[in-house]
Amino acid sequence: MLVQDRASPHAAAAGQKPSSSPRGAPGADRRHPRPFAKNLDFAPAKLPYPDVAWSKVPPLAIAAGSPFASFRAERWIVVAVSSPPTAALAALARVKGWQLLAVGDSHTPAGWELKGAVFLSLELQAQLGYRSVDFLPYGSHVRKTAGYLFAIQHGAKVIFDADDRAEVPGNDLGKHFDVDLGSGVTNHPVLLQYSHADPNRTVVNPYVHFGQRSVWPRGLPLDKVGEVAHEVFYTEVFSGRQFIQQGLSDGLPDVDAVFYFTRKPPTSAFDLRFDSEAPKVALPQGMMAPVNSFNTLFQSPAFWGLMMPVSVSSMAADVIRGYWAQRILWEIGGYVAFYPPTIYRKDYIQAYPFAEEKDLHVNVGRLIKFLNEWRSNKRTLFEKILDLSYAMAEEGFWTEQDVRLTAAWLQDLLAVGYRQPRLMSLEIDRQRATIGEGDMKEFVPKKLPSVHLGVDEIGTVNYEIGNLIKWRKNFGNVVMIMHVSGPVDRTALEWRLLYGRIFKTVIILAEQSNAELAVERCTLSHAYKYLPKVFERYSGADGFVFLQDHMVLNYWNLMQADKEKLWITNKIAHSWVTVPLETNKEEWFVKQGDMVKQVIGSSPVHFQTNYKESMGEDKIIFCGSELFYVPRRFVEDFGDLVGLVGNLDLHHKIAVPMFFLAMDSTQNFDSDALAGTVFRPQLPANATFSSIYTAQAPAVFPVKVMNEIDFIKVIRLMSIGDPLLMELV
Repeated sequence: MLVQDRASPHAAAAGQKPSSSPRGAPGADRRHPRPFAKNLDFAPAKLPYPDVAWSKVPPLAIAAGSPFASFRAERWIVVAVSSPPTAALAALARVKGWQLLAVGDSHTPAGWELKGAVFLSLELQAQLGYRSVDFLPYGSHVRKTAGYLFAIQHGAKVIFDADDRAEVPGNDLGKHFDVDLGSGVTNHPVLLQYSHADPNRTVVNPYVHFGQRSVWPRGLPLDKVGEVAHEVFYTEVFSGRQFIQQGLSDGLPDVDAVFYFTRKPPTSAFDLRFDSEAPKVALPQGMMAPVNSFNTLFQSPAFWGLMMPVSVSSMAADVIRGYWAQRILWEIGGYVAFYPPTIYRKDYIQAYPFAEEKDLHVNVGRLIKFLNEWRSNKRTLFEKILDLSYAMAEEGFWTEQDVRLTAAWLQDLLAVGYRQPRLMSLEIDRQRATIGEGDMKEFVPKKLPSVHLGVDEIGTVNYEIGNLIKWRKNFGNVVMIMHVSGPVDRTALEWRLLYGRIFKTVIILAEQSNAELAVERCTLSHAYKYLPKVFERYSGADGFVFLQDHMVLNYWNLMQADKEKLWITNKIAHSWVTVPLETNKEEWFVKQGDMVKQVIGSSPVHFQTNYKESMGEDKIIFCGSELFYVPRRFVEDFGDLVGLVGNLDLHHKIAVPMFFLAMDSTQNFDSDALAGTVFRPQLPANATFSSIYTAQAPAVFPVKVMNEIDFIKVIRLMSIGDPLLMELV
C-alpha cells in the first residue's frame, strides 16, 4: 500500500520545503493519490481498532495570545486557498452575516491576505492543537478539516463549504439555503422527497430534477447516467432535518472528467443553467446522491460529517465523505436535500484529471451498496461513526490512516465543545410507510438547453424549441387532469410524457389506481367530485384543464385563449345539448333534472341567479365534458358547488355544465377557445382518427388509445403542429 505523498511534520519543522503535486485542473494541485480499490491479491493483517476513552477527552481551550482568540461567529464560509485571492473570494468575504475562513496549504503564496477573511496558514494550523492536523497532507484542499474545527471552536452553528470560485447571487446565502432550520423562519415547512417506492433504487441523479437530463454529478455511478426520465411522483417530508444541504452550481456544475472531456470542444467553456424555480428535493433513507465540498451547507447536527478522508485522491475525497456522511445521517433522523442553483462557478477551461477519478468510477457503486447494508450496534453516534470508518477500511474504500484520522477528528470535536447528536436508530430498518394516492406529489422538470456529445441540443432546432418554450411559458403553471379509460399500464406514462412537456404537471385519473404509475382512482361518472382535491394540492397554479383520453388537445392552438375565463365546448354541436324536462320520457334525465333543481335551489344567490338567467327551470344541459378549463379565480366556486352536490348521484355530464352556468354567464366564457373543436361522436364505419384529425383545431374527438402503437400513431399526427413530438417516438 502506498505511503502518503507529503512531507513529514518533522521535515516541515526543520524548514524543508514540503513536496508538491502536479498542477493543472481545478484541484489538481491537491492530489495525493491513494489506493481505493480493495486489494484482492493477499489477505491483509487485521486492522487495529482505535481505543478511545470518549468520556476522558480533555477540553481544548483557545490560547489567549493566539490570533482571533476572542472572535466568535455563528455562520462561516470555509474555503481552501492555494493561489492569490480571486474576485469571487473577495465577494464571499462580503457576504452579509457570514465570516469567510480561508485555509492555506503548501501552495498558498506567502503573505496571503484578504480584507474581511480569517486566514489559517500552515504555521497557524500547526499551533491550534488539533489531533487531526497531523494526518492532513500539506498540498491538498483537505486541509479544510482544520478550518472546520476552527469555525466550530469559534461559535459556528452553520458552515458553508465552498471553493474560491463560488459566486453567490445577490451575496445572500439565506435566499438560497435553509439557514435557520430550528427558528421557524423557513417559508417551506414541507419538502418534496424522492419516492421510496422502489427499495432497490439506492442512488439518484438530482440534476434531472433541476432540468438537466444529460448532465450528471461527479461521483454518480456511470451505470446510472442513462436514467434520465423525470420522477413519476414524489412524496413529501417535513422540513427541519435537512442537516446537509447541497446546492447546484450554474456555469460549471460539479461534473466528472468523463462528462468534461466528452461534452464540449476542448477550447469551449461550460456555462450550463439549472432550473432556478424547481423545488428543492430531499432524499429518503436508503437513497443517496453525490455531495461535494464547494457548494454545501452543513448544519450543526451534521458537523461531524465535514471530515475529509486523506487516503483517497482529492478528487474523490469529498464524494466519499458525502456518501459516508449520508449513511450516518440516517442514524440521527437527518437527511440530505438538494437546492436549485445557489452559486455560479466559472469554467476556466482546464483539463480534469481523469486519473484522480478512476477509482471513484470503479468503486462508488460498490460503496453505495455497502453503506446501505451496513449496520452497527454501537450505542453513541461517535462510536457508530468510528465503527463505519473501520468497516470502510476493512472493505478497502479507504485505509487505516482514515480510521485513525476519524478517531482524532471525533476527539477534536469533543475537545472544542461540540456535542454529538442523539441517535434515532429506530428509523433504520423500520417498515416503510405505504404510499397512498394523497401522498403522491408531481413535479415535471423543465427541459433546459443542454449538451450532448459536444453538440448543443438547441442549436439545430431553434424554431421548434422556440415554440416549445412559448407554449411552456403559457401553460407552464396550468395543471392538466386527465382521465384515462384505456389500460393505464400501457398508456398512462405515454400521456404524461406527451402533455407533461407543456403543462405544469399531468395528474392521471382512472377507474382503478396504480401506485407504481402514480395513477389515482376516480370514477369518470363523478370525476368532478375529485377535482377539488387536485385544486387544493396545486394552490399556486393558474388554472386546471380537465381532459378525457378520448379527446386529443392541440395545445398550440390555445395560445390566444383567456386563462382568466372558463372554457368549455358550449359552442360545439353534439357536445353541448339542451335537454327539456317537462316533456321528457327518459327517467334518467328526469332524475338528473330533479337533482339539478335540488342543488340550485339550495345554492347561494349568485349561483342561482347565474344559472336561472341562462337556463330557467324547465331544462338542463347535457355535455360530454371531455374537455374544460377552470381558472384559478373560479376554483373556490367549483369546490363550493361540489359541496352542494354532496352525496347526490349527479352525473359528471350533467354536473359540469351546471357548475359552469352557475359560476358565470355564458357571455363571459371564452367560448371561442374551443369553438373549432372537431367533435364526431358518430364516426362512419370506415372512418379513423387520422381521417378526422387536423392540427388546426384546438381539440379532436374521438380517439382510442389502448396501447403504445396507438399512441405512436397519435404522436405522428400531432407532430404536424409540434415537430419535436417525433423525439418521443
